[in-house]
Amino acid sequence: MQYLARRKARAVAAKAGNALIIGSDQLATCKGRVLSKPGNHERAREQLQSMRGQSLLFHTGLCLFNSATGEDTTECVEYRVYFRQYSDPEIERYLDAETPYDCAGSFKSEQLGITLVEKMEGPDPSALIGLPLISLAAMLRREGLLLP
Repeated sequence: MQYLARRKARAVAAKAGNALIIGSDQLATCKGRVLSKPGNHERAREQLQSMRGQSLLFHTGLCLFNSATGEDTTECVEYRVYFRQYSDPEIERYLDAETPYDCAGSFKSEQLGITLVEKMEGPDPSALIGLPLISLAAMLRREGLLLP
């Protein structure tokens, strides 16, 4: 995941000049299977059906690229989500309300996706929305930016 985050940051840096560039990307795994962004309703439904009663491990890659020095810092933050046994009608209501087709595992924890969850575990809940802010703040401090 760090590779994808690094690639995104470097692509932006080519247009941004000297700056600190943040790149991030995410995927989820369930029973050894990768669940990426579904892209459409049918694939999202299939993902959510396979996730019932399972736990997913979300992997969020983060890169802070300093285009002035050409150096970067990367990290992968993992967060586990345990899904409850939800019904097919609940899946359809969720998909109709949220259309999470651009989200790893068809899951938006910051919105109605939370209703599908039994519990969550991990070091940084902001990693679930695609940008691990605790790790990012530490990276920015190492770059000399003082945060409160």
